[in-house]
Amino acid sequence: MIAGVGIDSLRIARMEQAMKREAFLNRVFTEKERDYLKKRALAAQSAAGMFCAKEAVLKALSLGITDARLTDIEILHRESGAPYVVLHGELAGKAAALHISITHTEDTASAVVILEKEEKAE
Repeated sequence: MIAGVGIDSLRIARMEQAMKREAFLNRVFTEKERDYLKKRALAAQSAAGMFCAKEAVLKALSLGITDARLTDIEILHRESGAPYVVLHGELAGKAAALHISITHTEDTASAVVILEKEEKAE
């Protein structure tokens, strides 16, 4: 059953500036995510999309940015390049499934997340 939808957008120029700070990268991205970004030619676009995905997950869960650690939301990629979400820590088990789509243009990144939860038996 669909239990939430989240969407977020970000100007890529903002992410380019934020990525200059190591503390920001460590606070927002897991080690696996940072390794992925190091291999990307368009790292700022990828990082902005992944950040939007994390924000969209929070919105789908009806949480704010201060309600969870962003590193508890991990955006990984299949061999095909398709993104998927892994929840850790306090967020683990909060969703039966999370469906994610990330896109970006030259200027803006966006992501949408659909949250599924198990239907409760009545």
